[in-house]
Amino acid sequence: MYDLILFLLLLLLGYVFGQRAEKRHFRSIIEREAQLGDILVFSERKIPDEAACEGILVAGSVVVSVDYFKRFVADLRNFFGGRVSAYESLLERARREAVLRMKEAARRKGADSVWNLRLETASIYKGAAGSVGAVEVIAYGTAVRQRR
Repeated sequence: MYDLILFLLLLLLGYVFGQRAEKRHFRSIIEREAQLGDILVFSERKIPDEAACEGILVAGSVVVSVDYFKRFVADLRNFFGGRVSAYESLLERARREAVLRMKEAARRKGADSVWNLRLETASIYKGAAGSVGAVEVIAYGTAVRQRR
């Protein structure tokens, strides 16, 4: 009986604190996206007017952990099948954060835009029974600044 109560308590705590942290992170992402909106990002490989600009490799990386509640919900979804929406918001936050960190690196280098954006995703920790514990996303591309 105590095990069930402990399990439900941990599940509730995971939900409450996980939701708060996720909402806070999304608010931070939205604010920083507005601040870095002037640095444009393109997935095209060909940089127009290459002779008039200088390219520099920039990257942004983030590791985001899965909270206890999301892990539990994802395990249930894996059992019954279907979309694992608990992980979708985790990956969205990680991708957006990685792109923001890449844009911050581009700004530090004096770049106007980033070309040839690429995203890589990896599970860096597998918990019990192979469940995902954390995910890493790296965004990289060529930051471009006009030659002076």
